[in-house]
Amino acid sequence: MKKYVLLAFCLIAANQLLAQKAPNIILIMADDLGYGDLSCYGATKISTPNVDKLASQGIRFTNGHATSATCTPSRYALMTGSYPWRKSGTAILPGDAALIIPTDKTTLPSMLKKAGYTTAIVGKWHLGLGSQVEKDWNGDIAPGPNETGFDYSFIFPATADRVPTVFLENHRVLATDPADPIRVDYKQPVGNDPTGKEHPELLKMHSSPGQGHDQTIVNGIGRIGYMSGGKKARWVDEEVSSTFLSKAKGFIEEHKAKPFFLCMTLTEPHVPRMPATVFKGKSQLGYRGDAILQLDWTVGEIMKQLEYLGISKNTLVVFSSDNGPVLDDGYQDGAVTQQNGHQPAGPFRGGKYSAFEGGTRVPFIAAWPGTIKPATSDALICQVDLLASLAKLVGQPLPANDAPDSFNMLNTLLGKTQTGRNVLIEQGGALCVVKGNWKYIEPHKGPAVFKLTNIESGNSPEPQLYDLSKDKGEQHNVAGQHPEIVKELAALLEQTKTAGKSRP
Repeated sequence: MKKYVLLAFCLIAANQLLAQKAPNIILIMADDLGYGDLSCYGATKISTPNVDKLASQGIRFTNGHATSATCTPSRYALMTGSYPWRKSGTAILPGDAALIIPTDKTTLPSMLKKAGYTTAIVGKWHLGLGSQVEKDWNGDIAPGPNETGFDYSFIFPATADRVPTVFLENHRVLATDPADPIRVDYKQPVGNDPTGKEHPELLKMHSSPGQGHDQTIVNGIGRIGYMSGGKKARWVDEEVSSTFLSKAKGFIEEHKAKPFFLCMTLTEPHVPRMPATVFKGKSQLGYRGDAILQLDWTVGEIMKQLEYLGISKNTLVVFSSDNGPVLDDGYQDGAVTQQNGHQPAGPFRGGKYSAFEGGTRVPFIAAWPGTIKPATSDALICQVDLLASLAKLVGQPLPANDAPDSFNMLNTLLGKTQTGRNVLIEQGGALCVVKGNWKYIEPHKGPAVFKLTNIESGNSPEPQLYDLSKDKGEQHNVAGQHPEIVKELAALLEQTKTAGKSRP
């Protein structure tokens, strides 16, 4: 009898050891965090010790990118391994949009789930829910994250400045009340809730003129869109971050014994910036700076838990941001008046919404103690590559027609090579091609400066060409001096558009 018990114990131990040969994977995605918003990337007006520590334990990429200068398209690329401009309907979504992630194609979570991982997303979603705009917010809402490969999801539907301001756990809104049903509309008012436009005296944070954040008031903040009902279900901004952290830590604790994938999509420093009271006023950079401090603390709490559970050395952590920074994006929160010399895009031109580097060049850190040696890398790498790279890591083949723009950059991600992508297509308003040191921006209609956000767009009726090795701030358009390079890169862009895929 003892012999059989010992054998059973050995088999269980062997299975656990085998399971843990595959690393846990945590992807932490900030929201509107710029290249220059972290002290490990050169910020001097704010200190981010926890993210700095993460960077010191792994690789800090100086040429890491989101595919796009806004959130919905960059998150679409991350999930699907496909450039978002290949599909219509991938621009910034309203809070009641239908799901835009295909459920019949390989996604980042579905690939890892197929490889034996337990998968979860905690935080912002903003990729649509349900099969149509009209949906019952008081019942099951599907398809959503669970149908795209996540075993568990705890999200809010869009962004914090858009209704509905509720949490969804898997398919259900939390704390719904049949006597107080939730209604959402983005075209006309519903119910009798006051709006920021009509009742500015009720606001604890005023919206910026002309930016549309003046509709239904929730927690003293005007939102985009109209909402009624769900009084018990509405979250409080100051508690959102800690709620997401609690759910993320709970998932890690529950699944620590076997490989897991956690996609933790933070809300900071996206508007409305309303951090927990303990962080308010701490940064001297307004609520935006305070939100960055809250983000940094959250990252530190996740790292502490990995160490406490003894799984830090078997966990790959990737940290990045969905797009570049913006100061005034709808609310008067001190980000502009208390900028204090802080440069959120660092040395780069533009920011969120922009075709210039400030729109897509973002913090990009990969840490895996004992496997990734601490370093700084100038290799060109993009979030769209995570799907193919992690598929290689876990030994999961990708179907030929899935993830068409995702390249296997695993050796780059792990620091085994300094060689990055040869070519990257970036998306602001205009599309851009980066090849080697050259960056080409296609001619594009539109204002040169977005007046509401005061960000340079990168739009120009003429082609633009920049030598990023000499001019990383994109101040000198040399298209006229190098017509042959303009022709080459313009042709390459058209070829990528018509080819339908770039991965071999």
